[in-house]
Amino acid sequence: MPVGSVAGFATMDRLDAMKLFVASVDEGSLAAAGRRHGRSAASVTRAIALLEGIAGEALLLRSTRRLHLTSAGERHVEVWRDVLLRLGDIAPVPSEGPMRGSFVLTAPELFGRLKVMPVLEAFLRREPSTSARVLLVNRLVDLVGEGVDMAVRLAPLPDSTMTATKLGDVRTLVCASPDYIARCGIPATPQDLGRFDCVGLNVEGDGELWSFGSETERARVRSIRVRTRLSLNNAGAGIDAAVRGLGLVRTRGYQVAEDLATGRLVTVLTAFEPPPQPAHLVFHPDRGSRGVVRAFIDHAVPALRDEFRRITAMLDAIGEPTPPKSDHLPAE
Repeated sequence: MPVGSVAGFATMDRLDAMKLFVASVDEGSLAAAGRRHGRSAASVTRAIALLEGIAGEALLLRSTRRLHLTSAGERHVEVWRDVLLRLGDIAPVPSEGPMRGSFVLTAPELFGRLKVMPVLEAFLRREPSTSARVLLVNRLVDLVGEGVDMAVRLAPLPDSTMTATKLGDVRTLVCASPDYIARCGIPATPQDLGRFDCVGLNVEGDGELWSFGSETERARVRSIRVRTRLSLNNAGAGIDAAVRGLGLVRTRGYQVAEDLATGRLVTVLTAFEPPPQPAHLVFHPDRGSRGVVRAFIDHAVPALRDEFRRITAMLDAIGEPTPPKSDHLPAE
């Protein structure tokens, strides 16, 4: 059967290929995976090519020194490992006593506090002989230069040698309290914002410059300068001010999902929402293979993906407010 062919790929052949793929990841080498199972490196290469043909995308990146999982490979390897464990075709990774070691993690300040810390705390409770140092900062941390093992990034990633695992998407929303909407009305377009009080968040840039998508072409982004009555460098404090009726606030969906679900805030201008930003867990390939780092990645990725799915479901269930009967724009 040709290397790229998937027709007639029998179940047993597929299981065998899964076994060789998992072994390649564990050993870090196609040749070592072949030796483990009495196969040639060429046969391991063919098995992985068959799996990539079925998946329709690359699963492994091969360099002269080592193998690196693609994001698709990371999704598949744990599923296939679980299948093989259930069938008894591979043994569980042997335990050599309690997991030990420490690692350094960075994340944006509010996302780290709200979403990353609960996941990290659960890991530390599960692995009492491990420890972590956390940097919650709203800047791009140089992982190698600052000795950091992993970073949560909530923005498109620049090209780099780092490995990135996607966690979900982050929406950007404009919100206000129901009281503010009742008093001041609802902006129909971003151009109306000059007539509304706004709360500016100078967390990652200019808090008075808000970006929006086009109502008909969301991928096209434009910026509108708003009138801020209050400007802060802390997103949580800005959201609190909006909840208390001080004005409109532009913030990320995960930051206000609970306030929206409980009715403390409502969304406006969703037709002009810019494209969502991707969220990734980023790490250097060499550090990502280290025991305690790999263990935390394996723990954190599914937990954070579940959280993103939960947030997405909450936000999808929320609509815009109905304009009040006396709907009006504030006087200029």
